[in-house]
Amino acid sequence: MTGRATGREGGGPARPGARAVLDLVTDAYVELPHPAGGSASAPVDGPLAWPGYGASRARAAERTGESESVVCATGRVAGTEAVLIAFEFGFLGGSLGERTGDRLEAAHVHAREHRLPVVPLIATGGSRMQEGMLALTQLQRVARQSALTREAGLPQIAVLRDPTTGGGWATLGAGADVVLALPGAQVGFAGSRVRPPDADPAAYTAEAQVAAGAADTVVAPQALRETLGRWLRLLTRPSAEPAPVPRPLGATSPPDSGWAAVQRARAPERPRAAAYLDAYFTHRAALSGDRCGGTDPDGMLCGFGTHRGSGRTVAYAAQTGAATRPAGYRTATRLIRLADRLGVPVLTLVDTPGAANDAAAERQGAGAAIAELFGALATARTPVTTLLIGEGGSGGALALAAPGRTWATPDSYFSVIAPESAAAILKLPPDQVETTADRLRVRPRDLVELGVIRPDPA
Repeated sequence: MTGRATGREGGGPARPGARAVLDLVTDAYVELPHPAGGSASAPVDGPLAWPGYGASRARAAERTGESESVVCATGRVAGTEAVLIAFEFGFLGGSLGERTGDRLEAAHVHAREHRLPVVPLIATGGSRMQEGMLALTQLQRVARQSALTREAGLPQIAVLRDPTTGGGWATLGAGADVVLALPGAQVGFAGSRVRPPDADPAAYTAEAQVAAGAADTVVAPQALRETLGRWLRLLTRPSAEPAPVPRPLGATSPPDSGWAAVQRARAPERPRAAAYLDAYFTHRAALSGDRCGGTDPDGMLCGFGTHRGSGRTVAYAAQTGAATRPAGYRTATRLIRLADRLGVPVLTLVDTPGAANDAAAERQGAGAAIAELFGALATARTPVTTLLIGEGGSGGALALAAPGRTWATPDSYFSVIAPESAAAILKLPPDQVETTADRLRVRPRDLVELGVIRPDPA
């Protein structure tokens, strides 16, 4: 099949039509049957009798070859079957009306009946004003269908095209499990014609949404099929088996003292999370952002990957050795809850001197973010495997550790508080810090004896 339509708005640049986008991302696709809707006796100008609405629809149909603003299909994306919802922006700006809602609902129902993931390929200006509140309430309908698909354990991966604004962004886009965006796409709840006159246009872009944690990554059109296919493969392979424990990459002999364990874990040459993830996975795809306006790329790495040994999908949340910020904890919570819903095992790597404790972290809700992560791990049904690979600094580290399923490398330590801080609180002189580290029993062998971590799985 070939794309038949190209959309334009206000004389702007050409936009690929729905079928052209389906051709771009699928190996082949088959359009879903249109649900029954409307009647011969329905008003020509729609439910509000909006003057000229019928003529506008007729012109849009003639121009695009479509009878509505979405084309719903099943297709294979780099080998994985999915339900795809492609918006036709050339049809009244890709707006959502009652008949659009019919098609979106039918697509989600089909996905659940056939256990298929859903991929919205979005290009919309929002709800169709010529249908008034009847159009706006389609957002509730779409949200319900998305929620039912989510409850069924099926992934939803959105692709943000230009533009993605209004209710389409606030439901199908921002509500997806993974959000990919095309470069330079206009993305935001407010469209260009309804923003404040002094609004910074750079805030309403795909790149800005990624920076704000509302989207995961920007993908070039030529890489979209491969990237989308990789995500679909990763998210549609559940497994009840726990993630294997990674092998240590650093020191192999146990530390002689608590202070030696601390020094090893703080050594700049010690292997960090990226090295462990590279050794563990053949390839991986990253989740980015907490969906609350924040990212923590320097403190937390999250995503899904293919385990090098078994070929199974494993989700990961890994601290990088820096202080973890609230956005990092919220992103890890998002990752664990998604993996839990999809039945994918999780690997967490603990390595932080502690949670960020500056004023900005407090304003960003550090306590609440850590509490949410503790709760997500405590209630996860999917198996979670944790490896302590460096510093285990207090509750900011423990929040990422699986209860009863935590191991440790020889160049790591776990402590209720840093030895220096403990000595200061106890009003001990600086020369007592090393002794304090021993008394805290922070070495891996001490932690095994205390029952905090498990012995070497080998």
